[in-house]
Amino acid sequence: MTKSAFSGLALLLAAMPPSLDADQARLGSWGIETQHLSDSIAPGDDFFEFVNEGWLQSATMPPGFSRFGAFAELALEAEERVEAIIADVGGDGSESQIANLHASYMDIDRIEQLGLEPVQGTLDKLLALDSHESVARWMGRRGTRSLVAVRIAQDAGDPQRHLVHLAQGGLGLPNRDYYDREDAPFPAHREAYLAYIAATLGRAGVDRADERAAEILALETAIAANHLTRVEQRDREANYNLISRAQLEELAPGFPWHALLGERKVGHVEELVLTNKAAVLANARVFADTPAEHWASWHAFHWLNNHATLLPDAFAQAHFEFFQQRLGGVEERRARDRRAINLVSSRLGELIGQVYVERHFPPEHRAQMETLVEYLRRAFSERLATLDWMDAETRAEAQRKLAAFLPKIGYPDRWRDYSDIAIHSDDLIGNLDRLNEWFWNDSLARLNEPVREWEWFMTPQTVNAYYSSTRNEIVFPAAILQPPFFDPNADAAVNFGAIGGVIGHEMGHGFDDQGSRSDADGVLRNWWTDASRAQFEERTAALVAQYDAFEPLPGMNVNGRLSLGENIGDLGGLSIAHHAYQLYLADHHDGVAPVLDGLTGDQRFFMAWAQVWRTIETEESLRARLITGPHSPARYRVNGVVRNIDAWYEAFGVEPEHALFLAPEQRVSIW
Repeated sequence: MTKSAFSGLALLLAAMPPSLDADQARLGSWGIETQHLSDSIAPGDDFFEFVNEGWLQSATMPPGFSRFGAFAELALEAEERVEAIIADVGGDGSESQIANLHASYMDIDRIEQLGLEPVQGTLDKLLALDSHESVARWMGRRGTRSLVAVRIAQDAGDPQRHLVHLAQGGLGLPNRDYYDREDAPFPAHREAYLAYIAATLGRAGVDRADERAAEILALETAIAANHLTRVEQRDREANYNLISRAQLEELAPGFPWHALLGERKVGHVEELVLTNKAAVLANARVFADTPAEHWASWHAFHWLNNHATLLPDAFAQAHFEFFQQRLGGVEERRARDRRAINLVSSRLGELIGQVYVERHFPPEHRAQMETLVEYLRRAFSERLATLDWMDAETRAEAQRKLAAFLPKIGYPDRWRDYSDIAIHSDDLIGNLDRLNEWFWNDSLARLNEPVREWEWFMTPQTVNAYYSSTRNEIVFPAAILQPPFFDPNADAAVNFGAIGGVIGHEMGHGFDDQGSRSDADGVLRNWWTDASRAQFEERTAALVAQYDAFEPLPGMNVNGRLSLGENIGDLGGLSIAHHAYQLYLADHHDGVAPVLDGLTGDQRFFMAWAQVWRTIETEESLRARLITGPHSPARYRVNGVVRNIDAWYEAFGVEPEHALFLAPEQRVSIW
């Protein structure tokens, strides 16, 4: 279809009555807000803009956001629902915990009256540190920063157990790029960070604030120089180093591991996983070579900074102005009552979540999602069976992994028990300290337990989804299962193109460049033949090159290698979802999609994907995402994907003269 034909269609759609009379979808009459279609941009030139032009021109950034789109819209809706839950609670038990945590954050007068009193005692102790052993011991305590991150996670080599994992840490800025890049705006960011450190220390009455700030920035710059890049951190095999405690102490003798691990209550472990190995070992030497008094200053600053949002407003406002406003491009801080809702929802997530799903996620939505997941699984299986680049041996393992996928939809079947956590209405920092202690103790318990199959790592009110390689599971919280992602009253093409693409995306993570390194049981091992892996890497290299060419900001391109896993997920996910839609049509419509408002099923399918990713974003947010984030910007999650799918060309009449056109031999097809 030509550009002029689509321009006329966009104008016609605006005047047409709804095509469905009953069970009308929430967006438009059947799931797409067609009033936003462009009447001047051809689908083949910029599909993202073609579908979303009207929305992009009218959308405004809410206070407290630097990026706004479908995810944020649903997050705000979930926030209103959580606010209603908080307003309704009271009395004893879990309701009291929710009410008290909310009250403790909203008691501004008490927070201002207390000043630094809740953190002053520890601040004084940190400033007095005079030995490397005491510095390391404080790295293992709650609320402090650590040079080495310590966490409990499943062992990728044996997912039936949990082990202590050690990783690089120690920085205050987002990553190493912020310490060594000389192009704008990074030198100015460093100057502002230096000023923020000095101002934070000075505000707390710490002496030699400017001198200490310079020492802290120099120390973090030395730490950052040893950090692995974001691309290097993605390599699961290189970052899986199973070692004994004795080997760790032999490799890094300059660091008092007994102090750090003992304080973290894991001093007894004999085996652990060392991720980011080169960085951890190199920074153990930085630790030994840096005077203890410099570490004391570093500890003191980060103690204050880690608590800044809980302290009097002078600290919280300065924290916002540097981290959210300067680095993230957020123009205006969110109102305190909004921040309070999110604090309670995140810290007591499953208490809120239980009520959330009772009110907002009926069982039939779960059942419909389960049906969609099985269509996606069936489609993926059929595609695996016919891949011309995968040999039979690898194909059999891939099919076994796909069949073993465990979908979790809406909410967990078992809830965490927070009943023994003391939450008081007048002790904000104490409340969060006790919550952090509870969660760490709960994490420690995993070392001596079977894997908790029931456990979720997102709350039901979270607008997101995830795939776990060690568990081989795909998880979709209730809050994302709403329009524009999922609407039980929408056209099937829309649901397959939107939430179907997301389901396929999460499945695709099991077969991306890193997820594909774990087998059906979650074990990190090579289940590929050399020939099939070489074919896979040839295709992914072509995808890397495509995304490397995208330039969202002048002089800043998408990092195709950093975003590869997400790009494979998007391309494979939408391809599988389209195949699943064809299976659905064969089952329910004799293989022929109905035409709605002049749009074919395939047109509606691809429009749904584009609608999901409609987004506006500040320049600083976009820049930070290009450096630190694994996801491509929204525009390329649409345009970079559809241009590789033959059905999109057929649906919209895309020809060589269009900007997004790729010759058939240049199109990447992996899954």
